[in-house]
Formats: sequence, C-alpha cells, structure tokens
Amino acid sequence: MSWLAGSIVLGGIAITAYKARRTPQSSVFNGFISPVNLPVVKIIQETHDTKRFVFKLPETPGKSGLTLTSMILASRNIDGGKRVIRPYTPINKIDSDDTIELLIKHLPNGKMSGHFFNLKEGDTMQFRGPVSTYKYEQNKFDSVTLLGAGSGITPLYQLASNVITSPDNNTKIKLLYGNKTINDIPLKKELDNLQKMHPDKFQVEYFVSESPEKLGTNALHVGNINKTFLKDNIPPATENTQVFVCGPTGFMKAMCGDKKNLLIQGSLTGCLKELGYSKNQVHKF
Repeated sequence: MSWLAGSIVLGGIAITAYKARRTPQSSVFNGFISPVNLPVVKIIQETHDTKRFVFKLPETPGKSGLTLTSMILASRNIDGGKRVIRPYTPINKIDSDDTIELLIKHLPNGKMSGHFFNLKEGDTMQFRGPVSTYKYEQNKFDSVTLLGAGSGITPLYQLASNVITSPDNNTKIKLLYGNKTINDIPLKKELDNLQKMHPDKFQVEYFVSESPEKLGTNALHVGNINKTFLKDNIPPATENTQVFVCGPTGFMKAMCGDKKNLLIQGSLTGCLKELGYSKNQVHKF
C-alpha cells in the first residue's frame, strides 16, 4: 500500500479537520491518510524566484497515489506551534513510484515558500494527501483550455503533461500562460517540448507584461490574456469543451472570479462568464 494510497474524497470538514489538528505525529488525517516526512534529494533553480524540489518517497510497494488534478498538503509549525498548511500540485508524472517534484515560487513574506527556499538537500518536509477537487475523465471533452499565470502553472502542467502523453487521449489542449517577462516562465522547456512532440494535440501561447529582450519563442504576446483574445482563440462555450484556470488573485478575478476556498469554487464571473461559459465548464484550481 503506497503512502499516498488513493485520493481523499473531500467532505466539507476535511481541510477544517486538518487545520484543527495539533499533533504533528498523528497517524491519521480525517480518517484517511497518514502524514509523512519526506527528504528533499534535489533542489533546482528554475527562474530567479522559483525552484524545483524533488522529494524521495518511502521505499514501500505501490505508486505515489496521485491522480490527475490532485495536490498534496505541506505543513510546518511556526511561532511556538502554530500550524501553517499550503497545497501544492506535483509536476512529475502521477504514476511515479520514487519521487514527488514540486515547483515553488518564493513569495514575499511567504511563511511556507520561505521555508521551502531555506531547505537543503537531506532536510525533510511533512506532507499529507493527495487531495483532489476535480475528477478528470479521459476523452470526455473534445477540447480543453488551460488559463494560467505565474506559479499557477503547476496544476495545468500536471494535467497537460499526463493527458497529452497518454496514447489513448483524443482531447486537444491549449494553454495560455502569462508571466512578467520571458525569463520568468517556469517549465518553458517542458512546455515547448510537449508542443513539439504532440503538435496536433497541444498548443501553448505565452503572454508577458514586459517586452522581451529577444523574440524567437513560439506564440509570444506582449500584454495580458483578455476577453478579446479568448473570444478569437479558444473553443466557444457552445462546443464540448472545458476550461481550467489557475493563477494569482487578480488573474482569477479577471478570468473567472475568485474561489471561496480550497473546496468551494465560488461564482463564475469575469471574462469566461461574459463569453457565455457555464459554471460547469470552468474549474478553478
């Protein structure tokens, strides 16, 4: 049995129960999954403010337990025992049986990201999970649009990289991804390669808010993702399509509206609402 065996079926009390716990050594999370301390075995600088952290899974039979669109919860104690919990989406293949890889952006005054950036190889971090808020069904949609900004790329990349490389997949995926500059684009090499290897099923277009020093990258736009571009470049709401969105608060508000919390999607507003997409056609990570 793997340490992350099976996704948690989220109930309304799952995250509340986790936050309420005070004993780090507890062996049960809301009756589902035990916490585990994983050692970091590799740290890779991705951009000036993002790093990849590779954690070693316990040497027990089975896979990681990750499913498409699932995340894990990192926790640490600060200020004399106050618990801080943050969700992170692994970017490696979900059927990995030896490591979990996270892409972390260092946020100003970030209580968890700052802790990650202070880790050294051999240090450990406590995790629970996985947690999934959306069950992806293969070939349910003719097309999928991914809208992301900054560190919001992680669940979108997890979905795209696992779906597109499946030999049984027939769904076409398009990613629109915004960052400050061309040098701030994490996972760009992987995204470009995914498009190169599967041009008939995957397309990525980049948006930067500052003019790039050099051109040459595929589909680079200066400016923000906006309603006009969406209207002209992604499948309309009348088709058999689905949109997944992840990014900073301002980006989420502009595209689809904020989530209420990890469990509750909240109302659909913003560009996607104005373009006629229904709440069922949009999922907020």
